[in-house]
Amino acid sequence: MLKVTKAGFLPIEKSEFPELVERKGIGHPDTVCDAVADACSRALCAYYLENYDRVYHHNVDKAALVGGTAKPEFGGGLIIQPQYFLIVGRAIHQILTECSDGSNKLDYIPVATICIETQRKVLSEIFRNLDLNRDIQFDYAVRPGSIDLTGVFDESHHTEDIPLANDTSFGVGYAPYSDVEKIALEAERMINSNKFKKKCKGSGEDIKIMVERIGDEVGITVAAAMVSKYIEDASEYMSYTNQIKDAVLDLASDIIPERDVTCQVNVADNIEKGIMYLTITGTSAEAGDDGEVGRGNRSNGLITPCRTMSLEAVCGKNPVNHVGKLYNVLSTEIAREIFQLGQGDIAEAHVKLLSQIGRPITDPWIASIELIEAENVNFESVRKIANEVFEEKMSKDSFLDLRRRLIAGKVQVF
Repeated sequence: MLKVTKAGFLPIEKSEFPELVERKGIGHPDTVCDAVADACSRALCAYYLENYDRVYHHNVDKAALVGGTAKPEFGGGLIIQPQYFLIVGRAIHQILTECSDGSNKLDYIPVATICIETQRKVLSEIFRNLDLNRDIQFDYAVRPGSIDLTGVFDESHHTEDIPLANDTSFGVGYAPYSDVEKIALEAERMINSNKFKKKCKGSGEDIKIMVERIGDEVGITVAAAMVSKYIEDASEYMSYTNQIKDAVLDLASDIIPERDVTCQVNVADNIEKGIMYLTITGTSAEAGDDGEVGRGNRSNGLITPCRTMSLEAVCGKNPVNHVGKLYNVLSTEIAREIFQLGQGDIAEAHVKLLSQIGRPITDPWIASIELIEAENVNFESVRKIANEVFEEKMSKDSFLDLRRRLIAGKVQVF
């Protein structure tokens, strides 16, 4: 059932309460867990598809990064105890196939190998200064799936079938990003870009951006793990942190020029006492900061307490019928398309989708779209846009396309 209504609240840019937004960067322990979990799901999907032309039941969405112990110092330091990464979940390990002569053959899926290799690959792509053979250990605990959930999955396993929801759950999304959300997202991406790292070698990948706005005044706080081997003394450390600050302010002047923006970096530092955010590997996980799937960014890349949010961890969940993943991603995509097609007639779009276990995912139990129309715009005209977008996005072809894009890693999920 779809219900399209006028939103009973102001656009966030016009609200009087302080706006708060957080972005945990790609090297933050929680985001690392998200990245690895989702990559493991995609790797399992690729293996299943290549060998059996279908995706089998799996959810590998319970990953943990256990922090190690380190003693960084200017010019280097010592890893005393390595980090430990564990991927946890469920996946089909054995598949019974029928041979051409009518006999059956039991195939074994190398789930452990797939998960371990994927962990190593993802971390090698994230961190520039992490030694995979010395600084971290890898492990897995992925077991066969429960019979009831596997059954729901298998009822809709064929590629062209409409999947049945695996759970009674909901997803939410909105559009567009506010100015504060834009700068939080883009500042982290900029700091962790290859271009910036070449200029600022002392910057590690464990970046956290916190942004607050009251009226037109925006305050940005950056927590940036610095890499000790590139930094000879406190003066050079401050030079690197100032470089980060200046780059963020330059970016803000480009993308939110109407705002009065300030920026601070590593505010817990006490240079006189020798207290600085110094690391060997570029992440706080080397010295005890643990990580877990679902504790960081939502599927739109941000943590937004001033918006409607779901606590669902989308990373690592299967892309076929896990509504905790599909409906959160899809809600955001629906909201964004409604906003874009509105061409200025829609100030904001907010979408909520509720599933019911065993129900076709193309037929949500409840679908709610709240719209804030622009001034002097007839609500019925924007309601029509919302209805048309919803109908298109709930089609079988749309879900199959979303599945393909999720497996290919072409959809933002953290």
